[in-house]
Amino acid sequence: MRPADGTGRTGGTGDTDSAANGVPVGDGGPDAAVGYRVWALPGLPEVQRGDDLAKIIAGAEPGLADGDVLLVTSKIVSKAEGRLVEASDREAAIDAETVRVVARRGALRIVENRQGLVMAAAGVDASNTPAGTVLLLPEDADASARTIRDGLRDTLGVDVGVVITDTFGRPWRTGLTDVAIGAAGVRVLDDLRGGTDAHGNPLSATVVATADELAGAGDLVKGKAAGLPVAVVRGLPHVVAEDDGAGTRAMVRDAHDDMFRLGTSEAVREAVTLRRTVRAFTDEPVDPGAVRRAVAAAVTAPAPHHTTPWRFVLLESARSRTRLLDAMREAWIEDLRGDAKNEESIAKRVRRGDVLRDAPCLVVPCLVTDGAHTYGDARRDAAEREMFVVAMGAGVQNFLVALAGERLGSAWVSSTMFCRDVVRDVLDLPADWDPMGAVAVGHAAQAPAARPARDAGAFVEVR
Repeated sequence: MRPADGTGRTGGTGDTDSAANGVPVGDGGPDAAVGYRVWALPGLPEVQRGDDLAKIIAGAEPGLADGDVLLVTSKIVSKAEGRLVEASDREAAIDAETVRVVARRGALRIVENRQGLVMAAAGVDASNTPAGTVLLLPEDADASARTIRDGLRDTLGVDVGVVITDTFGRPWRTGLTDVAIGAAGVRVLDDLRGGTDAHGNPLSATVVATADELAGAGDLVKGKAAGLPVAVVRGLPHVVAEDDGAGTRAMVRDAHDDMFRLGTSEAVREAVTLRRTVRAFTDEPVDPGAVRRAVAAAVTAPAPHHTTPWRFVLLESARSRTRLLDAMREAWIEDLRGDAKNEESIAKRVRRGDVLRDAPCLVVPCLVTDGAHTYGDARRDAAEREMFVVAMGAGVQNFLVALAGERLGSAWVSSTMFCRDVVRDVLDLPADWDPMGAVAVGHAAQAPAARPARDAGAFVEVR
């Protein structure tokens, strides 16, 4: 197959000499190249379990040179490593390789697999394999790349980079492309932060996924159905490292920094699971925008008669929180003394309520029954109010779940319901606003204790 000419970021086409020499040019500095060549290796045999891929590749391209990069389709690596397994049920094989479901729509699942990759069907491949079998991804593709690299050094005496590739779909983009799932001897990431662009502007967020770009270049000549599983890139020696390098594990985004870790329904379910009552908060400030986004979620709850019965009073200053809580404490102490509680018991109960004082933000949800029907019948009027109270609960639940989605902890306590007149007076609220507890909001000081499992079936009756 005739080698294909590639074009580098700086423009220009690479011929054999300039590509091999890696001529420096452009704003990338001395490591940038005019161009490169990329070609697929024809004539590779069908790979079987136990085959030595380095020897097979060396036989197909004995002219490999220092600084070349080999792009090897993961399928032949999996075959050589015996990752072809009996599986009459592909879904069961996907289950076995799945660590976490990211998103699901019908039969399609996007999951995180045991290699830490987020991809469709955990990379389990049932195409071009015998009936009743599936092909799994390499157990450790970085290790596989190191083995091939070491083998080529032993066989041909050359230092090359090796990238193991697989086909991925991508969020927000239609179509598939090859990306790196394993690498050795390749600088998989090019961190340009701290440098400047051609106009002298500082680069503060630019980290180039070099290994993925190499994988995509190789896919242009390997193709998806041409039976050409290996390609060579020549003319980019600056991407080849002297040692094995960090491998593609360095390219997997840490969960803490992953803003798109879950699909929509999965995110809702996880937020519901994360919604736990938090009793201790750090002193880290709460983003007011996050609280307002949670309110926006709250007011999407169902309500009777097309009404909007929710109001949320946000106490974002320490002064406003202290003023309210001091007044509520006095009212609570008075109630407890009226119940003939001794001073020791009163002090203990008051301390238990300090969760509201520790939180950097306090929210008082209020119920407004504008639009409620009046029937003049005690039973029906009571049921009417209950409908509004249920709607209030739905709104607050939305609020709490949305806070959890913002990685904020919360505690919904009933305190304001026992001294509504005091709360209305201190906060200068209308007479028809009924405080429905208070929500402490902040960053949890510690992880919540494990929650006992609940069997959903125990809460279901079918008639």
